[in-house]
Amino acid sequence: MKTYMAKPGELVRKWYILDAEGKVLGRLASEAASILRGKHRPTFTPNVDAGDHVIIINADKAVLTGNKLQQKEYIRHSGYPGGLKRTSYAIIMRDKPELAVRKAIVGMLPHNRLGAAMAKKLKVYRGAEHPHQAQKPESWNQ
Repeated sequence: MKTYMAKPGELVRKWYILDAEGKVLGRLASEAASILRGKHRPTFTPNVDAGDHVIIINADKAVLTGNKLQQKEYIRHSGYPGGLKRTSYAIIMRDKPELAVRKAIVGMLPHNRLGAAMAKKLKVYRGAEHPHQAQKPESWNQ
């Protein structure tokens, strides 16, 4: 028996909605990354973008366990000397919860062109409203 290799033209992409309300950020991120990567399909092929689209709603209601809200930091650098900027996740979750959720998910995808293509299929929204009704998204039930 030959091993099946998925081809980009054969794929039919679905839309999944994940509700972040009350869910732990890391567990939500691993679930979303698995769907974006296509690991939930029996035809998973590592070198092909075989994943589906993911819409995450209620990003502002995601939960960080333990003391992560105060101790965990979002670190970025401008590229100039002394340009290191640190922001507590308490501030990030208050001001830009979409950034925290997106960063957690994209960090679990491959760090190459394939991962960048997968990240484009991720849509994150602060509240319960999103403009993607035309695609008839399906809920992810596990």
